[in-house]
Amino acid sequence: MKQLVGAFYQTDSCRFCVWAPFRKQVKVVINDDRTLTLDAKPFGYWEATVKDVKPGDLYYYELDGEVQRPDPASLCQPQEVHGPSQVIDRDHFSWSDKHWEGISMQKMIMYELHVGTFTSDGTFEGVIQKLDYLLDLGINTIEIMPVSQFPGSRNWGYDGVFPYAVQHSYGGVAGFKKLVNACHEKGIAVVLDVVYNHMGPEGNYLEEFGPYFTDKYSTPWGKAINFDDAYADQVRSFFVQNVLMWLDEFHLDGLRLDAVHAIKDFGARHLLQEISDSVKALEKKLQRPLTLIGESDLNDVRYINSVEKGGYGLTGQWIDEFHHALHAIVTQEKNGYYADFGELSHLAKAFEKTFVYDGYYSPHRKKTFGNSAENNPYHQFVVFSQNHDQIGNRMMGDRLSTLVSFETLKLCAASVLLSPYVPMLYMGEEYAEEKPFQYFVSHTDPDLVEAVRKGRKSEFAYFQKEGLETPDPQSEQTFKDSTLSWDLQSDKHQNMLQFYQKLIQIRKENPALQETGRKFSTYTSDGKGIISMRRHNNKQDILYMIMNFGDQEAEFSLEENTTLTFARLIDSSSQAWGGAVRNSKVDSTSFLRGNESVSINPQSVIILSTQKP
Repeated sequence: MKQLVGAFYQTDSCRFCVWAPFRKQVKVVINDDRTLTLDAKPFGYWEATVKDVKPGDLYYYELDGEVQRPDPASLCQPQEVHGPSQVIDRDHFSWSDKHWEGISMQKMIMYELHVGTFTSDGTFEGVIQKLDYLLDLGINTIEIMPVSQFPGSRNWGYDGVFPYAVQHSYGGVAGFKKLVNACHEKGIAVVLDVVYNHMGPEGNYLEEFGPYFTDKYSTPWGKAINFDDAYADQVRSFFVQNVLMWLDEFHLDGLRLDAVHAIKDFGARHLLQEISDSVKALEKKLQRPLTLIGESDLNDVRYINSVEKGGYGLTGQWIDEFHHALHAIVTQEKNGYYADFGELSHLAKAFEKTFVYDGYYSPHRKKTFGNSAENNPYHQFVVFSQNHDQIGNRMMGDRLSTLVSFETLKLCAASVLLSPYVPMLYMGEEYAEEKPFQYFVSHTDPDLVEAVRKGRKSEFAYFQKEGLETPDPQSEQTFKDSTLSWDLQSDKHQNMLQFYQKLIQIRKENPALQETGRKFSTYTSDGKGIISMRRHNNKQDILYMIMNFGDQEAEFSLEENTTLTFARLIDSSSQAWGGAVRNSKVDSTSFLRGNESVSINPQSVIILSTQKP
């Protein structure tokens, strides 16, 4: 038996329901002056409908007369994680998006952002003020880092302890719904990052209510959630309900599921399959696409294959290996997992085959790793040159803009935005933001704060020997240093922004780029510096993206039918994009015949497209 948990306000009353199977008595304490005993229900639930409760009222659950704790399914924590929960009128919002039809994953151009550092306001309202900017850029989907209530006001969001509550300092339930509504009015989809593999350490009271965690498994971030042990049915229901709340009640278009490989479930029906089945049923009801994107470290298509094919049925997944292959080439970094990359062949394979390690031996992991993605269309995979992890988990949180040249940044942008995959930008990269995105927290437990500090210092001990100092994650200055500058005034920033706009325009409008099946893309590499991508459709529309990652000028022959004519859409090294043409041959002609060759400057990209006679 499964029940809807939480506080559900009605006209003159409120239904309270909580799961606490080992407790002998559960009471709800309202505004510190009313205490009512809940009725025991089957399978460990406690429930009561209480009269004279209104939105804004504060409440705790009293467990066996011993402790008072906030509601595990709280929607609002106005006094942060240790304070009481607040009753919310779930229906008190005027949606104006009834005509919103959604966006399928295949059409998404994603933009990952962190609400707290995206603007100086650090709120949902601040994001709303930037929606027209994102539209001008060409973005049609924002992916928001976790907003579930966390300790204090500064956190990446992965330390959340109330999966249902919207971070109060961001603007709470009303502010989040207002943002989603505003996005839909402008044609922008919203995907939310959610964490179902662990809970944060501070304010995590779930164990006092019931067996939400298990000792059978462990995760790098804390206790594993109980998805397949005794009492798992009610724990699973708690999180499946959470998925449906975000997509139905908050009108979200999709969820990014954090580290799905760390969701431990060896039951016959994996939690991810249950989530997928539930979302498909909701999708049918709502008549608009709903997207589930997993973050996986396993190079395993089981997560995105259909249930009929033995998979879990997620819509798509992030591909870290595309990032690693690209990053290792342009930075020449070899530490950590980058030890598995660094050859041009790795990046060429990431373009063509998706997984670099798809059943091959991984020197870094010291084992054979991964399986083939060749039976999955490209649009099931999200790629990026930067994201919150790949920046923020560096010691100094340094962005690619501070590691490589301006020319290389443009090459990376084209690699992502014109790939056959679903592209995702990380906030600020489109104008070459140079401020870091560092790791920050605002815990209130002094012992926890010190443990986090020591953990970061230990992780980067090698770099400290080189004279660098790990930024203090608890310091407010670390947070402020990570807030976008929005300095778009210099020629460099303007050129980069316009370059991104042009690339996105090409992605949206060029007919050769609309097919994402694998048979519509061909890749070649000379092993030295050139990777070429040829994309086409069932008609005679062809687009070439020729990338030169080398330090020398190179020649590339199209080897096409001589009746075809190709227009030069972009040469990233030209003065038009802030470059300095080093070879007059590069910009000598705007059109090429199908059998001609093209000269490509070092660290640059040329885009060619067929033209109708």
